[in-house]
Amino acid sequence: MTPFEQLDFIYLPSRDVAADVRYYTDVLGAQLTFAVEGMGTRVPMVQLTEQPPRLLLAGHLEGERPVAVYRVADIEQAAEELEARGWERGHMLEIPHGPVCSFATPGGHRLAIYQLTRPEAGEHFVGRRDF
Repeated sequence: MTPFEQLDFIYLPSRDVAADVRYYTDVLGAQLTFAVEGMGTRVPMVQLTEQPPRLLLAGHLEGERPVAVYRVADIEQAAEELEARGWERGHMLEIPHGPVCSFATPGGHRLAIYQLTRPEAGEHFVGRRDF
């Protein structure tokens, strides 16, 4: 068994967030869910499909590789289960939806697990356009 429930988000590094948003919406036909600006960065969410994962174009995300963010039922329990298999806990932080633990695989792929503790957070930003 795996603690991973669903791939909800993919954070994509962006060097030019506004240009990337235009490409995703104008060329690919994505729906712009929100576009927030704050704390020195811009983060829009776009949807290419009705179902997850949602794509977040992150101006603050360093590196070239995306971060796949998987929902787990209980972040501490999931972390303990993964640690028992040799996983090394990464950086803990918060996103609007709840606590997150980001980490990299030995091959350099970037992943995160998060617990959905604030399900209303997704609706809070819908329609917001800061840029």
